[in-house]
Amino acid sequence: MNDTHYIPPAGSDRTFSRAVRWLADRGVNLAGAETLTVVGRVSGQPQRVPVNPLTFDGGEYLVAVRGEAQWVRNARAAATAELRRGRKRRTVALHEIEAAQRVPVLRAYLKKWGWEVKRFLPEGLTVDATDEELAAHAHQLPVFAIAG
Repeated sequence: MNDTHYIPPAGSDRTFSRAVRWLADRGVNLAGAETLTVVGRVSGQPQRVPVNPLTFDGGEYLVAVRGEAQWVRNARAAATAELRRGRKRRTVALHEIEAAQRVPVLRAYLKKWGWEVKRFLPEGLTVDATDEELAAHAHQLPVFAIAG
């Protein structure tokens, strides 16, 4: 099994992401989307991407179903990030949770947004995966707890 997972946006995915980000920036709640802004670890420039924050078990999380995306690597390097929908902006800290702790969050995320993200999952993983299957792929799907 390949240890890393990343499905980059391409073609219509890029267009769709831009449209979702545009709508979120204007306050439209499209399936819970918000814009995540995090400073680029190399460029130092703000990078913006639409995300779906998940409220689960008293916490809030970001799940990177595409895998090791740029925003994931930037979030690991940055002290803070910004989440925005319309005029509502909040500065947050993102703390990556250990792979062994991700299964319940992944299960809840896939239950809520599996219809939207299933094509980005690692090979061999489906939206109705067992806990054992999720645990086997958890290291490929970064999950961040949102604080602040």
